[in-house]
Amino acid sequence: MKATQKDFGSLAAKAAANARVFFFCGPDEAGAADAAARIVGLLPDAGERIEFSGAELRKDPVRLGDEARSTSLFGGTRHIWVRAAGDEAHDAVANLLDADGDPCPVLIVATGASDKSRTAKLLAPRPDALVGMFHAPDLASVTGVVRTQAGAAGLRLSSDLAERIARGAGLDTRLARSEIEKLALYCDAAPESPRTVTAADLDAIGAQTSDDDFGPLVDAVLGGRRERLAPELARLRAMQISPVGLLLALERRTAQLAALASRISPGQGMAQFLDAEANARRIFWRDKAVLGEQLRAWRGPRLERLAQRLMSLHQAMLGNSIDAELLLSQELAAFCRIAGSELVRKTA
Repeated sequence: MKATQKDFGSLAAKAAANARVFFFCGPDEAGAADAAARIVGLLPDAGERIEFSGAELRKDPVRLGDEARSTSLFGGTRHIWVRAAGDEAHDAVANLLDADGDPCPVLIVATGASDKSRTAKLLAPRPDALVGMFHAPDLASVTGVVRTQAGAAGLRLSSDLAERIARGAGLDTRLARSEIEKLALYCDAAPESPRTVTAADLDAIGAQTSDDDFGPLVDAVLGGRRERLAPELARLRAMQISPVGLLLALERRTAQLAALASRISPGQGMAQFLDAEANARRIFWRDKAVLGEQLRAWRGPRLERLAQRLMSLHQAMLGNSIDAELLLSQELAAFCRIAGSELVRKTA
C-alpha cells in the first residue's frame, strides 16, 4: 500500500489492522513521525516499544527480524520503532520479509528517503506493508492540521490563531501539537466540553514563534550573512537553546526551500513567484525577502548537498551529544560561507 499526507488519514485504520511493516518517508519528517505515532495509537495492543537506529540495522541486518519475532521479556506484545536515514534499513527489512512467521509491527521513519527509494519499492506492492510519502508542508496545510488537532482536543480555534501556531511551530506538527496540549490544559478544554481560544489564551501559555529564537540565526546562516553569525551564536548560547532544536529549524527551512524551488516555473521572476506563494498562503508575507535571498543562494545540486549534510550532521549530533554544539557551530560557519560566496558571485 502507498499513501501521502492527503489520503493517509483515510487509510490509517485499515493499514494498522492489516499491515505489519510501515515505512514513512519524505521531506516532512514531522508529518512522517506523526503518522507513525498515529499507527501506534491505532494498534489493538501496541505493547512494549523497541527502538533501533538505521545505523544499528545496517551493521546487523538480521537483528530486526530476530527482534520482530521474539517474545517480550514480560510475555506481552511489542512494536519496533526505527529512525533511519535513507535506505539504511533496506537489508534488514528484506531479511524481515524473507523469514517465516508473523512479525510484530515495525514502523520506520526514514529521513532523506522517498517513495522512490529501494526500501519503499520493496514494500509498496505488498498488502501487508504501507509506504507513506510526506511532502514538505506549507503554511495552509499545517494550519489545517492545527485546527484538526485543536478540534480533537476540544478547542475552538480561529484560522488566524491556527496560522499563528503553525508559524510558531516552524510548520512542525509535533511542536504544534505540544502547543495545542498546553492550550487545552490552560483552557480546561475537552472534546465533551469545548472551549473557544482567544489570542490572550495563546499569549498566556507563552507560545511564541520559532522566529523569536531560531529565525535570525537560520536567516543569517542560509542567507550568507557572516557578520551576523557570531553574535547570533553567542545569543543562543546565552539563552541555552538546544543545538538539536536549532538543527531541526534548519532542516525545516531547507525542506521549505526545496518545496519552493520545485514550484518555480522556468523564466519566472523571484519576486513574482514569492508574491504568488504569499497570496496562496503557502508562505508568510514577512518572509518573502529572506526566502528570496536564500533561494538565490541554495538551488539545484547545492540545495541537495545542503540537505544531505544536514542529515549527516543530525546523525553525528545524535551519536555525540557532548560535542553537539561544536559540531553544529562548525557546519553553520561552513554553510554561511557557501551562501555568502554564492550570493556575491551572482551579484558580481
